[in-house]
Amino acid sequence: MLFLDGVGIGKRDYEFNPFFKYGFNTFTELFGEIPHSKNEHLSKDHRFIFPVDASMGVEGIPQSGTGQTSIFSGVNGPEILGWHFGPYAHKSLLPAIHNKNIFKIALESGKSVHFANAYPKPFFKYLKSGAKRLNVTAHCVISSGMKFNKADDVRKGRALTAEISSEKWNSKLGYKLPILSPEKAARNLLNTAAKFDLTVFEYFYTDYAGHFRFDGNYGDFTSFLDRFLFAILSELDLNSQTVIICSDHGNFEDLSMKQHTYNSAIGISAGKHAEYFKDNIKFLYDIKDSVLNVLNF
Repeated sequence: MLFLDGVGIGKRDYEFNPFFKYGFNTFTELFGEIPHSKNEHLSKDHRFIFPVDASMGVEGIPQSGTGQTSIFSGVNGPEILGWHFGPYAHKSLLPAIHNKNIFKIALESGKSVHFANAYPKPFFKYLKSGAKRLNVTAHCVISSGMKFNKADDVRKGRALTAEISSEKWNSKLGYKLPILSPEKAARNLLNTAAKFDLTVFEYFYTDYAGHFRFDGNYGDFTSFLDRFLFAILSELDLNSQTVIICSDHGNFEDLSMKQHTYNSAIGISAGKHAEYFKDNIKFLYDIKDSVLNVLNF
C-alpha cells in the first residue's frame, strides 16, 4: 500500500497540471494516457486507475487529517467531526484511529505488517518531549505497538526516508546514507513488501509541492516520482503481489493555487487483486476494509 499525500485527478491542463506539463511515463506507458477529469478510469494489463471520493458527503475542501483518518481507520472522518480538518489528526478522531486503524486490525488478525517509512533523530526527540501533534500514520504505528524505523533500517533496505532518495537526510540532517535512485528505492520497497502480508509507505512531498513548500525544480521532482512509481508498477509480480496507491485529497495536480482541490483523489491498483480494489473503493473510507479483505483472500 502506497499513500501519496495530495494527489487528485485534475484537468487536462498543460500549464498547471504537472502530469501533463512535464509528462508522466507511468501513466502514458502503463495505461496508455494520463488520467484527467474527463477520463478518470483507465485500465491495462491488470492495472487500474480510478477516482476516489475525498469529500465523502461533507461540504468544504477535503483535508489531510480527516482524509487520512478515513483511509487508515475506515471511518468517515469529516462526517464524524462535522467538517474537513487538517493537516494533523483532530483529537476527536483519535479514538477511531487508535482502535480501528489498519495496522492494529491486521496485526490482531495474525497478519505481518511493516510501515516502511524511516524517521530521523529530531522526530524521536519530538516524541520524547511529550508532544502529541502527530500525523495519522504516526498515531497508527504507536497505537499498534509497532516500532518506527531509523537510519539503520534505510541502510539495510528495510525502509525509505520521506523523500525516498535519502538526499535531504544527508544534506540537511548530517546523515551519510547511500543516495538511492528512484528505481533502487522501488526495488527495496518491493523486496521488503514480499516479506510481509501488508507493507505501507507514505509519501507526503507531493502535498508539499502542491502547497509550494518544495524548494527544488518541479520538473525534476515530477520525473523522480514518475520513475519511482513506474518501477513499482512495472516490476511488481502481477501474479502474486497486489499494490494499492491512494491519496487523501487533490492538490499537486493543480499548481495554479496553493490550496487543496475538490478533485477526486487518485486510486491506482495493480496485481493479483487489483480489480477488486477498482470495483470496491469508491470513498476514502472504503480503502481500509478493502485492503483487509484482500489480506484474507
